[in-house]
Amino acid sequence: MRTSRIIRQDFLDFFASKQHTIVGSAPVVPFEDPTLLFTNAGMNQFKDVFLGKGSRSYSRAADTQKCIRVSGKHNDLEEVGLDTYHHTFFEMLGNWSFGDYYKREAISWAWELFTEIWKLDKSKLYATVYKTDDEALEFWKTLTDIPHEHVSKFGEKENFWEMGETGPCGPCSEIHYDLGPDACDKKHLDHQCTVNGVCGRYVELWNLVFIQYNRKPDGSLEELPAKHVDTGMGFERITNVLQGKKSNYDTDVFTPIIDKVSELAGLPYEGENQVPMRVIADHIRSISFSIADGVIPSNDGRGYVIRRILRRAARFGRKLGFRDPFLYKLVIVLSDTMGDIFPEIKSRQNHVERVIKAEEESFNAALDRGIQLFDQIAKEVKAKKETVFPGQEAFKLYDTYGFPVDLTRLIASDEGLTLDEETFSKLMEEQRERARRAGKFSLVYEDDSQPFEKISSGADSEFKGYEALTVSGCEIREIRKGPNVTEVVLDQTPFYAESGGQVGDNGYLEVDGEKYPVIDTRKADQKIVHILESFPSGIEKSKISAVVNITDRKNTARNHTATHLLHAALRQVLGDHVRQAGSLVAPDRLRFDFSHFEKVTDSQLAELEAIVTREVRASVNLNTNVMKFDEAQKTGAMALFGEKYGDKVRVITIGSFSKELCGGTHLNNTAEIGNFRIVTESSVAAGVRRIEAVTGDVADQLIDSERELVKKLVHTVNHRPSELSEAVETLINERKFLEKQLSDLRISFAQNKVEQLLTNAVFTLSIKTVTGVLDVSTMDELKSAGDHLRLKLKENGAGVLAAVSDGKVMLVAVLTDDLIKDKKMSAGKIVGEVAKIVDGNGGGKPHLATAGGKNVSKLNDALLAVSEILKAGLN
Repeated sequence: MRTSRIIRQDFLDFFASKQHTIVGSAPVVPFEDPTLLFTNAGMNQFKDVFLGKGSRSYSRAADTQKCIRVSGKHNDLEEVGLDTYHHTFFEMLGNWSFGDYYKREAISWAWELFTEIWKLDKSKLYATVYKTDDEALEFWKTLTDIPHEHVSKFGEKENFWEMGETGPCGPCSEIHYDLGPDACDKKHLDHQCTVNGVCGRYVELWNLVFIQYNRKPDGSLEELPAKHVDTGMGFERITNVLQGKKSNYDTDVFTPIIDKVSELAGLPYEGENQVPMRVIADHIRSISFSIADGVIPSNDGRGYVIRRILRRAARFGRKLGFRDPFLYKLVIVLSDTMGDIFPEIKSRQNHVERVIKAEEESFNAALDRGIQLFDQIAKEVKAKKETVFPGQEAFKLYDTYGFPVDLTRLIASDEGLTLDEETFSKLMEEQRERARRAGKFSLVYEDDSQPFEKISSGADSEFKGYEALTVSGCEIREIRKGPNVTEVVLDQTPFYAESGGQVGDNGYLEVDGEKYPVIDTRKADQKIVHILESFPSGIEKSKISAVVNITDRKNTARNHTATHLLHAALRQVLGDHVRQAGSLVAPDRLRFDFSHFEKVTDSQLAELEAIVTREVRASVNLNTNVMKFDEAQKTGAMALFGEKYGDKVRVITIGSFSKELCGGTHLNNTAEIGNFRIVTESSVAAGVRRIEAVTGDVADQLIDSERELVKKLVHTVNHRPSELSEAVETLINERKFLEKQLSDLRISFAQNKVEQLLTNAVFTLSIKTVTGVLDVSTMDELKSAGDHLRLKLKENGAGVLAAVSDGKVMLVAVLTDDLIKDKKMSAGKIVGEVAKIVDGNGGGKPHLATAGGKNVSKLNDALLAVSEILKAGLN
């Protein structure tokens, strides 16, 4: 039997023998294509060639491309695992011709690979062509020995490929394989198995697309000057056929993962275990390869999709008995089985494992809380003989407890309930509206439907800001006036519009000696929009001087260049798994978010600061080069995750230390940064850390303030600067010692008070009951008094003790062991009922439980109610 590794290599070797360049898979994250969340086809990395916007050094190519299809047109997520052939992650084997060979070669080589290399049964192979593509039909009949009756014509739905509503397109020819009558899953009297039918008997193996037309806006077709070939074959599907399996999951693409899941769960791959194991085996591939390519699970965009997939896998893991993180333990299987063809999964294995484990830990906690609450609500719904899970409860689970609505929907379905989607959606929209109202005032219109007024004709928004900070003789092209601001678009401008994390420039527009402040600069539909608080009418057609605030621009450039140095330093200190996850570059500070899974230590922060400072003091000139995107990548320039790059890109090089694609503004030399100081390091999400830093004058001010603080401390504690750390530590330890002594004294007094309260105990249905208020400061002190009371009660006793601290009520309830065992009583229930009276809640173990409350004025009422609460618990 051919292994999947051999099948993949057969394909690549075959096309290498046909003079194809074997190219590596593009990342599953299409950095340069904002229209795609994930790479979903082999042609994605060549889209620029098909659109006539790019070229390659070769005219023939072949590869195996990592693909993810989970959203939009190709939303396979809910079907994955329930059947044997849907996947979120798959490999697409493909070969391409860019204006080189065409239909003749594509068809004959496909037949050669299938029948001579892989020895597929010719009688089981079928081909389809577009209804008017007589050329392809003739090639199938003359270049191959396929049975002529196995070649059929179909219409646009089946055999005409289009990239979009306009652009490159063309007929395609598909190759199908007959799996036999047993593969039909639509067995009923009036069903007939056919190619392109609705059952599973005939499966498409390979699609040969012949790109020969351009679809014009009016819908008509015109011949392309150069014709291309774009083919795609599902690797998992062809492996299934060649290995003679009934399911993709039975091939050696998936069995190593399933075997590992089975081992970890201690369960066989059979019966009701099959669907969960298939889901997990598929999902771990999407999760791992996307993280290896730079995605971090989050609440939006690609990160949200991967978080959904990971949580779905974790949810199915519960069906196999997994309660602790387990998905991360499967990454090593991918590294071992796929690391040779996709080396990033091997080189970033540790990073991927840590990301997944952290996300699993976070989700497990949310899942446990959410499931408990869901079960309670579902029980109430069913008790009312209803079948709809309330939308407001689903929203509460999501908003308060972070429980994903897709999981609420899934579990509700398992319980025979449907979700009230309408109410949930309404509450979500109300929440978004509240967030919009509470958010920062936006300088740009929220209602972009109001058009700009056209003032003059011609090109607009030519950016001159790399070379100059003042541009004279500007003309207004468009203007839009609102109640708060005026927006102006010029023909040319030195103002940098907010982009790539760098804030927009401020400055002023000058007309006939009058200056009108520009408070911000933004981009809208590729136009550079200047935001002004006001701009008088009547001067729109005047010549304008656009002047950028040179101080803020210079300080912003300091922080932007320092950001590049920090990014490179982070990868040097922490590892090359570090990738930018967000940034802010402003005149007064920089903020850099990056992928990393533990706190950056103080020593690492010191090392980062030292490395950046070294590069600053080295006085390194920055070099800026403009080149094609693919050429820039070949030079080793780093393309930042999530950024959109055009055909031409700017490459910022800082010696041999840093090279990044960047459209922002920078210094000429690193020495201009001045001082660099890291201010804070924190966590912003699972697997994402944040560093904030300052440079230049702001860093100088920070150093000065720290120097003044040291002077004051030296004077206050009467020690030299070198002795301050030890002196402060001594003071802290002395304070802790005194606080411990004071706490011990309060506990001693509280225990004495407990002895007094025991003498005033009352009996509630023969149970010795003690209540009272103690003078303690912390819950630990109150619990210590509770332990003492329980010890003194010995048997047949209950007590509730209270204290007031910082204007809030603290409560502790205790029970002796005999009441717990014989009367089935619980301190948690008792303290919970008492806490309600003081507007609080609480709980704990049967023998001792705690609670808090807000209403101090009701404390006496709460303690007086203890006897009645005990009686209710006994009845």
